[in-house]
Amino acid sequence: MTCKSLLLIVAVCWGYYVGGRVLLGEYAPLWGAGGGLALGFLIILLEKKIRTVTTWELLGGAGGLLIGLLIANLFIKAFSLSVPPQADVVTSLGFGVSVVLGYLGVVIGMKKVKEVDLGRLKIFSKGSGNDKQYKILDTSVIIDGRIFDICETGFIEGIFVIPQFVLKELMRIADSSDPLRRTRGRRGLEVLKKIQKQTDFDVIITDQDFPKIKEVDHKLVALAHAMGGKIITNDVNLNEIAEIQGVSVINTNQLASALRPIVLPGETMNVFIQKEGKEFGQGVAYLDDGTMVVVKNGKKVLGKNIEVSVTSVLQTTAGRMIFAELSDHLQQENVRRLRD
Repeated sequence: MTCKSLLLIVAVCWGYYVGGRVLLGEYAPLWGAGGGLALGFLIILLEKKIRTVTTWELLGGAGGLLIGLLIANLFIKAFSLSVPPQADVVTSLGFGVSVVLGYLGVVIGMKKVKEVDLGRLKIFSKGSGNDKQYKILDTSVIIDGRIFDICETGFIEGIFVIPQFVLKELMRIADSSDPLRRTRGRRGLEVLKKIQKQTDFDVIITDQDFPKIKEVDHKLVALAHAMGGKIITNDVNLNEIAEIQGVSVINTNQLASALRPIVLPGETMNVFIQKEGKEFGQGVAYLDDGTMVVVKNGKKVLGKNIEVSVTSVLQTTAGRMIFAELSDHLQQENVRRLRD
């Protein structure tokens, strides 16, 4: 028997008992049982609503309720001193004022607590505030897998947070009919298992969700706002959405780009031309770390290892792109071939 079923049974029994004692009439116990059942359902609905509310919002609502009831009590006392004592009038007015001000206190308290910068309240954490900083992982960075290697190096500290809605998205990808998506999803689940087995850092899985928000990226931003944490991702779109809304982001692509050896124009390198480029005559090669190298006139040596000279380097949040051209001796050889 579930807790909800037990709650409904207790509520019905309590309503049946109270109805028989308080109400009048032959069907009074049944009316009481019906009222208890309605109360039980109301409690279950409130419990579902509370699941989506953060701890700070609950505390803000409780504080607002206390302030609202305190103001209502002061108002009732002042009113009772200025009019002739009439118990019914004072009781009715007091009940109405308490309900209105109590409700306003709860609503205002839950909204205003979101405006408080909880990161500045050092009394809630021991030592430095960064020691308890949350790092929220998104789906793309889990599937990418490099986050595990970064964690092992100790460059990222804090508590890693994995939302349930990210887990659900990973499971949907792992169950996809597309073999490529299915492989990516299963790889992401394996990376999560490896992260959880690590003892050097804490990992928590949160049930906090935002039912009114449909997109996972926007849910992650809302969760980061609620927890005061940072998002770890390699998704360019999520990176931009989070920064627009004032959420700090750790982009693993930017970290990888910062750690790559600097390639300067004029340097030479040996690459394998794998495919044609988008522009006429271009060839495309890739370095061991996945960096794309676009080679001018590289189509002529498709499928070969050649020496190229770097002309420029383009750095973006999605990664680094190198533009190059054939080395001088190869260009001269091509010219001779054309003459022949």
